[in-house]
Amino acid sequence: MSSSSITTLPAIQSYTQDERSLILECGGPRVAITVLTATMIRVRVAFEGDFAPHRSWSPLAPDDTWAAVPFTVQETADELVLATDSLQVHMQRSPCRLAFSDRDGRRFCEDTAGSYRGHASERQHGDPQCESSAVAQPAGCAKAIAPDEHFFGFGERTGQLSKRGITLMHWTTDPPPGHGPGTDPLYIAVPVMLALRPGLAYGVFFHSTWRSFFDLGQQQPDTWRMETSNGELDYMVIYGPTPARVLEGIGQLLGTMPLPPRWALGYQQSRWSYPDEQTVRWLAGEFRHRGLPCDVIHLDIDYMDGYRVFTWHPERFPDPARLIADLRQAGFRVVTIIDPGVKVDPDYAVYREGVDQGMFVTHRNGDLFRGYVWPDESVFADYTRPEVRAWWGQLHRPLLEQGVSGIWNDMNEPTVFRQPFSAGVSSWDTIALDAVQGPTDEQTNHAEVHNLYGHTMARACYEGLRQHRPEKRPFVLGRSGFAGSQRWTAFWMGDNHSWWDHLEMAMPQLLNMGLSGIPFVGTDIGGFFGHGSGELFARWMQFGILSPLCRGHSSLYTTGQEPWVFGPEIESICRDYLQLRYRLLPYLYTLFWEAAQQGSPILRPLFYHFPDDPATYQLHDQVLLGPFLMAAPVYQPGRTHRSVYLPEGPWYDWWDGTRIMGPTHILAHAPLERMPLYVRGGAIIPTGPDMSYTDEYALNPLTLQLYPGSGRFHLYEDDGESFAYEQGQFCTTTFSLHGGSLVANRPARSILALTLGARTGSYTPPPRQLILHLHGVSWHALDGHPSAVYDEDQRMLTLQRTDDGQAQTLLFQMGPYSEF
Repeated sequence: MSSSSITTLPAIQSYTQDERSLILECGGPRVAITVLTATMIRVRVAFEGDFAPHRSWSPLAPDDTWAAVPFTVQETADELVLATDSLQVHMQRSPCRLAFSDRDGRRFCEDTAGSYRGHASERQHGDPQCESSAVAQPAGCAKAIAPDEHFFGFGERTGQLSKRGITLMHWTTDPPPGHGPGTDPLYIAVPVMLALRPGLAYGVFFHSTWRSFFDLGQQQPDTWRMETSNGELDYMVIYGPTPARVLEGIGQLLGTMPLPPRWALGYQQSRWSYPDEQTVRWLAGEFRHRGLPCDVIHLDIDYMDGYRVFTWHPERFPDPARLIADLRQAGFRVVTIIDPGVKVDPDYAVYREGVDQGMFVTHRNGDLFRGYVWPDESVFADYTRPEVRAWWGQLHRPLLEQGVSGIWNDMNEPTVFRQPFSAGVSSWDTIALDAVQGPTDEQTNHAEVHNLYGHTMARACYEGLRQHRPEKRPFVLGRSGFAGSQRWTAFWMGDNHSWWDHLEMAMPQLLNMGLSGIPFVGTDIGGFFGHGSGELFARWMQFGILSPLCRGHSSLYTTGQEPWVFGPEIESICRDYLQLRYRLLPYLYTLFWEAAQQGSPILRPLFYHFPDDPATYQLHDQVLLGPFLMAAPVYQPGRTHRSVYLPEGPWYDWWDGTRIMGPTHILAHAPLERMPLYVRGGAIIPTGPDMSYTDEYALNPLTLQLYPGSGRFHLYEDDGESFAYEQGQFCTTTFSLHGGSLVANRPARSILALTLGARTGSYTPPPRQLILHLHGVSWHALDGHPSAVYDEDQRMLTLQRTDDGQAQTLLFQMGPYSEF
């Protein structure tokens, strides 16, 4: 499309104001500037003058559900300026262009060409799926890129952490096997962006469920664009100024994840497939016999009767309730896969009921849309309709009654094969884009809601599980979704390969998912396709135990990837790291609580806590688990050393307690059994006992791993299973470290103070012992604790006492600085 066909906004002719918004009149086109919070602004551009109505399937709440926020409007000859307590929106009069600034006057998200209609991204030309969407003219806007600005988020992506200089499409897609750094798009579409430069961070949510694009300086290095196939432009700007504050705003806007059951934080073992009851019992026995922690066994599609969802194969799984009960006695939960395709079979109750009640997607002429998936010819539920979601949710009830603990949703981009599966594996596509979906009063075509198919399926599943087993928190795992899907489901990153490249790719993938507001994520440990090696599996397990979702999975016809398959050495390494994850559960569970409360990521890039350090901006291969624990996984074969960057401040080697001052680069020793792991000074990391599964023992003892410096940690506890926490049945304890105060007349020594805050809340954990491990240098307890013992080799002071939940401050004296 030529530039002559592009329509930009003309001058502002007048405006009106109410308690939430300014409406700019531009001689036909209209622009709405809505204040959602003091740091969050919604921008809508209606080129025809009429704003589109709110859609029931939108991930956003209607504007009028937000509390009104005070703002002022000032006028000059050249612009209007809307100001809240935190930011300003500058509206240039002629032509109409927008820019934002903070209280120090730093501009960001600033229009260059402004909002426009009629431009088509280069990636969009010649795309038959896009052209078939019957949208006459896309809409978009162009913004300036600051010289030191980087872009992150955008959901599930391949490639590096920073996305500057490339174009990304938002269109849920099951990619061909073997996706690499240039593959785009993938399974999950999340049009959420985090922009960062020293001193300033902001986010953008591009509110379009249609196919959309971000060009982050590929066509013009100093300009980024967002563009949608829909004719209306709608986006939200979320001001920081830090990444943490941006993520908090994204959580307010799109919702946060629910607190999962604690067992979902344990290790999960999967394969396509464990084909029968005998194999599943053998698998469970091997984990327990070998002392390998595990909480969950996944059952892939072969547990079903002819791939009919919500059924069991009568011969391979003759008594699923008994099997699941026996596994539960051994500490295992069962998660079963459910796909959206419902087999066309008049004798199959799910198909018959769905047809009778009109639950499936249809063509314009009213005929059912039919496509091929695992059970061959199938139909697909229309989850955009509330009555369909309710029907689909209740279909899970028999599985729950048989003891199934969670549901794994797959193939929900949705994927549709080009020929019957019984005829062999083929290429694939999706539901016809002109197929009809939506409630009667807002019917649309699949092109508008394609990106929401996995999102709405996950919602149907989560709400069904919560309704039909209200005393237990649901666990839902999905492959496809949209912005806001964190409210219903965790995600794995789809069908990866047993390649070192895919281990490397996993780190920025998970980090960018967290920066998009979706924190409960993981990859298939070891890789899904292909035959992996023991070395690769060990290195992937080392990273995997830090992933919010910790699941091993592998494909049919590949070498099994249970931890013992590669021999005793690899099994021992896997055991050590799985045990480390289980010891870290008190820390990890608290991070999940923070994610549920604030939208914060669990796995974080280093810039999340060091946003003014540009050296961290493109660091894709180091990760922070929460605020304190930093890992530098090894992701190349044969490596026994790797470079590690330590940002400003003191850091301690997790394995030997060595203290290193940052900022600095070091060469870390990393033999196969060791992943470089470091702790920030001032860290307080609560740990628990070794366990085979998450509820094998109560948290006793509670051990605090303490590292000299100043820091704080709020430990969260509840029953780990029910929704009682929503009624206040939880407790928190704040632990604080304060270091560096000099002892009178002893300038070469200093004092470290540990404050054990009083436990608050209505939940009371079982009685327990509290153990303090103080790392790093020679320590002496000043309060004369008889249990205090210093281990010279481990550089660690150990102190044990009863955890009575009462406030207390303990003082420790540090040895001479020469002992560091």
